[in-house]
Parts: sequence; C-alpha cells; structure tokens
Amino acid sequence: MPIRMTGMVSGLDTDSIVKELVSAYSTKKEKYEKEQTKLGWKQEIWKSLNKEVNSFYKSVGNLRFDSGYNTKKTTSSDSTKATVSASGNATVGTQKLHVLSTAQSGYLTGAEIKTAANEKVTTSTKLSDLGVTADEITFNVGPANNSASGTTKQIKVGKDSTISDVVNQLKDAGLNANFDAGNRRFYLSSSDSGYATDFNITADSSDTNSTTLLNALGLGKTAKKIDGSDAVIVLNGVKYTSTTNNFSINGLSISVNGVTDKVDDLENVDVDALDDSKAVSISTTTDTQGIYDKIKDFLTSYNNIINKMTKLYNADSAKNYEPLTDDEKSQMSDSEVEKWETKIKDSLLRRDSNLSTIMNAMTTSMTKAISINGKNYSLSSFGISTLGYMNSAENEQNAYHIDGDEDDENTSGNKDKLMAALSSDPDTVIDFMKQLSTNLYTAIDKQMQSNSLRSRYSIYNDKEMTSQYTSYTKTIAEWETKISDKEDYYYKKFSKMETALSKLNSQTSSLSGMFSS
Repeated sequence: MPIRMTGMVSGLDTDSIVKELVSAYSTKKEKYEKEQTKLGWKQEIWKSLNKEVNSFYKSVGNLRFDSGYNTKKTTSSDSTKATVSASGNATVGTQKLHVLSTAQSGYLTGAEIKTAANEKVTTSTKLSDLGVTADEITFNVGPANNSASGTTKQIKVGKDSTISDVVNQLKDAGLNANFDAGNRRFYLSSSDSGYATDFNITADSSDTNSTTLLNALGLGKTAKKIDGSDAVIVLNGVKYTSTTNNFSINGLSISVNGVTDKVDDLENVDVDALDDSKAVSISTTTDTQGIYDKIKDFLTSYNNIINKMTKLYNADSAKNYEPLTDDEKSQMSDSEVEKWETKIKDSLLRRDSNLSTIMNAMTTSMTKAISINGKNYSLSSFGISTLGYMNSAENEQNAYHIDGDEDDENTSGNKDKLMAALSSDPDTVIDFMKQLSTNLYTAIDKQMQSNSLRSRYSIYNDKEMTSQYTSYTKTIAEWETKISDKEDYYYKKFSKMETALSKLNSQTSSLSGMFSS
C-alpha cells in the first residue's frame, strides 16, 4: 500500500473522508467475510460430526455378524498346559483335552570350537585357522526324516572361507543360523516348527574331508540336536496334529504350552486308554454378561451421537449475532468474544435439512419391528425404550434406556428384561440385534452415498460447501480490488484539490506581497 501524504494544504482528514466514501463497498466486502467465517465454522462442525458418525457406522457394521458379540466364554483348568478362547460357534459344555506333544523347531547346538593355540574365534576367522587345509569341502543340509519337506542342499567351503561364509550358506539353505563368538558355537534351527520341517547336518560321503570339517565346526557327532516335532492333542477322544502349537477346532482356539500325557508312540496312540484325570477340562458357556455389555455399549454410542445431533438441530437462534470484526473484538474481553462466537457456532446447524435427514434415518431404523421365526420384536420387547418426550432431559428424547440398568438412574429400578432374555434365549436377542444393526448400518450408508454435492462417506454437502468457500474467497478479493480502485480514485481527486489550493495559496501570497509593498 502506498504512503499518502494528504490534507497538507487543505487541513482536511482525507483518510477519514475517503474511508467514509468507500464505506458502502467495505460493508459489502465485510458481509461476504462474515458469511465465509460462518461457513468455515459450519464446515468444522460438520467435519467433527461426520467423523463421529463414520466411527459409529463402522462399529455398527461389526454388530451385523455373530463375531460382533461376545457370545461364548471358555476356561481352561490348567493354563500351563493349554489356553483356550471361544468364538460364537463353540459348543456349550465341558470337554477333555490331552496334550501328547508340543510343536517345536529342529534345533542344533554346536560343540565348542577348539583351536590349536586356543585363539579367539569370530565370524571373520578363516577355516584354515581351525585346521582345514582343502580348497573345497562339502557337507549336506537336508530333511531329517521321510516326512520332512524340502531337498538336500550342499554347503561348499574351503580353507579360505570364514565362519561368516558358513553362516551365510546355512541361511541360504533355509536354516536360522548364528555363530556366538562368546561361546564359540554355532546355533541352528529350522525356519518353522513341526516334524516335517526338521533338518540334519550330514557329511558328504563322496568327500573324505567332510567329516573332519564338521568336527572342526562343532557340527559333527558332538553337536546336540533337538528334533523338530508336531503338536499332538486328543480332544474328546479324537486326535489332532498341528505343525504349530495352535489349533482351531469347532469354534475353539487352543494354544498348547505343555504335555499332559507322556506317550512313546504318537502315531499309534490308543486314545481310549488315556487317563482322563490328567486331561485339561475346557468349559464353554454363553457369555450373557458379555452380550449385555456389547448391547449396552452400542446404545451408549447411539445415544451420544443422536443427543448431539438433537442438540445441534434444536439450538437457539443466533439471528442477531454476526462474526465480529477486528475493531469490535478490540472493544471486548476474550471471554466475551468466545461467548459471542460460541453462540453463533452452536446455532449453525439449527433446523438443518441434512441433519434432519440423517437423524430421521437413524431414529426410524431403531423403531422398526423385526420378525424372527415368525414373531415380531422391537427394542421394547427386551426392555429397551426411550423415556418419552415429557420425561426426557432436554434434547435426549431420542435416547434409549435399558430397564434394570444399574448405571441408569432413570430405569435402574425396573425389571431387567434384557438380561432375562439373554439368559433364556440368547440366540433370539442376538438375531434381533444383528438385524437391527443391519437396518441402521444400511440407513446410515444410504445417507453417505456420493453425489454432485457430497463425497462418499459424508453425511453433509462437503463438496458444495468447499465450492461456496472458494467462491467467497474470490468475491472478497473482487471487492477488495473495487475498494482499492475507489480509494485511488478519491485520493487522486483530493490530490488535485490540494495542488489547486497550493497554487491558489501561492498566488494569494504573491498578491499580498505586491500590495504590502
């Protein structure tokens, strides 16, 4: 902005006069600025609400399926032998579990490597320092048994190879391999647990130096080997085998940790001869409290969001409130400014049509009757209802309460129909909740479809509002240009006036001097 020296001759406050002359333009620009400010606030409110709706939408989506409910719980009589969890498909009752074997990887601990002078052995030590003299020696890494998977792979090293070279080739052969310099030993294991992945280190029969090499590396007969094995269990008289310690059987997830019965021949074990007194007892029951809590959590989430929507929709009008200018803010305290702006923000979704639509979609879904096995049910069938318009707190007329809920002061004294229904017929309650969740999920999803005004998963016209905000920015810039042009126009006029007055004053001074002489 140029620095203007005005009113030097006339004595007029030109800046104030120009400001007043362009005030109509400034008022227009200020109007658009205020509208844009309110639109920006409105966008923030919608974004926050949309985020909450999306989170709720996702959680409701999970409740459309059996897996969304903690329908079964299970206990193990000995968690040191086995831990168990249950899905909704698990059979209610007590089952006997025998753990005959746990799964483990094949594991080889090499013998301590010796050197002639008892020198330090590291990964950079050459095999020649261990007494190896041949340029090339081979040994084999292969399956430990007929059931083991994979093929035999040949390791080729020589006197100039290092311990690190041996480790790398063992890794390339599919083993987990490490050399511990502190203990001067190789540590090898199969990549996976199980009998079929077990391995052996053997000398190459065609290479006379192979056995010598393995002994030098501590991988010969003095190495200690633990064979890879499968986990074997017997559940209710039926044998199961797994390459890991985890089993998934008829809704039960079983992780075995220890053996209950020592058996010499796992292949031909007589399952009927096992001692059931040693077995782990697995008890599975319907988790009525877990289902109850899941339904209660769902209703709490629903109430929180529907109450917030209701409050925004029923907000008091802020008809006579507009965003403050900088001059207006300077005359108020921070708390007064905050209170003023909060009043406006709270009213921005008052009677909003988009808000009304999503609210109606949600509340309608919650009141629909649902047929199960030819009989109609509603939330009230299970003691879940609103308090009614007259008995509800302000903006909470759409919230649901559970009769007998000890945490709800409004209904804690009523009979707990939901828990009674869960105890007597949990399947009906779950089927009802799944269908209710499906209806609600579908209703919300329908409101979040993409169109020319809104994006997918948006319950408000975000595209339209973004376009409006951009339009305001453009319009404000246009009015700023108009104001600047008008100011330049008036300043030029006043400048000409000042020049004319200066000339007039100069002429008058000259005439005055002539007459005085």
